[in-house]
Amino acid sequence: MKTYLLKPIMTPQTVITSPTRDKPAVGRTVPPPQPLPTAVIDPSKPTLKLGLDVHLEFIMAVAQKDHASPLAPRKFSRAELVEYVRKLVAEGVQVFCVQESCGFGFVLHRELVAAGAQSFLITPIALNGQRKTDKLDARALCLRLSRWLDGNRDELAPIRIPSLQEQHQREGTRRRKFLGRQIRALANRGHGQVAEYCHVQLPSRWWGARNWKKLAALDAWVLGLLTQLRALIVALEAQRAALETELIGRVKDQERPKGLGEITLVTLDGEVCDWGRFHNRKQIGSYTGCCPGEHSSGGKQRMGSIDRMGNGRVRCLLVEAVWRFLLWQPQWKTALKHQAKLREGAGMKKKTVVALARQLAVDLWRWRTGRATLADLGWVAA
Repeated sequence: MKTYLLKPIMTPQTVITSPTRDKPAVGRTVPPPQPLPTAVIDPSKPTLKLGLDVHLEFIMAVAQKDHASPLAPRKFSRAELVEYVRKLVAEGVQVFCVQESCGFGFVLHRELVAAGAQSFLITPIALNGQRKTDKLDARALCLRLSRWLDGNRDELAPIRIPSLQEQHQREGTRRRKFLGRQIRALANRGHGQVAEYCHVQLPSRWWGARNWKKLAALDAWVLGLLTQLRALIVALEAQRAALETELIGRVKDQERPKGLGEITLVTLDGEVCDWGRFHNRKQIGSYTGCCPGEHSSGGKQRMGSIDRMGNGRVRCLLVEAVWRFLLWQPQWKTALKHQAKLREGAGMKKKTVVALARQLAVDLWRWRTGRATLADLGWVAA
């Protein structure tokens, strides 16, 4: 006879245990795990399932009433769809919606929730193989939603929806990167124009106060072009400097490990949104996209390159941070386990750094959620 143990409900509490692996540090408060979006079904009410293929101009929707066959595709505007859902909810119908996450943010999702529907978002996936139309995608989403509501959890993997405040915080760090790209583009334009018309190489920061004085000998027409570019670059740099001051202010008074800059830390916090959203090290490791790919069959196992299925911005920051940690954190416990591989050669060292990027994400998660202190991880404070 088997005995089944029920897991207790997690609530915020002060746990007194040893700081090993994912256990909390002594006396540290750990946030409760955040469950992923799930559906709440009332069997006494009729249901309507909507598969939505969302575009900026229109939304293609396929509906299924209870367990009947899906209805014919129908095109809505965003306002028409929200009003349609609001009307059904007022009539006592349970409305479930699913859409793929895209570049339009979560505006439609929030409007559907406000109208009374249960809305879910998934990462974009191949729904119909080589065939792709708006109608086919909406129908496939509707059928997947129906099977998911019936209990097949492999059909959909709803993602966590960030709050509006979390989106605003994340936008600050992304806008900083955008401004940097625009500055580089304008600077390169100046380099190209001077090379084309004057056959002269400009200094790296040609728009700076010192270098700008040296450009008076250039052709007057070319200098006029550079003057216009310089005005744009100076304005963008002023915006970026003000933005960086605001971002640094978020973590200025917080303790952080040496080698992890304030901009890097605030960017990681902004991209992750909430470190407490992850329940274990496997989830945060998978979020980085640094897990190895695998192609195994017939008793043979072949591990490939990383799958890159997570957040690319976080992955890039983690790899950069690992190189700094190897320099400034010689007692980092995770890195000490890989010293032999780090000394094997340049190729193996690069692969090991990528592997350490995943481990660094786990260590940062443990630190930011109170499961470990800097000393527990072998880190020195900045």
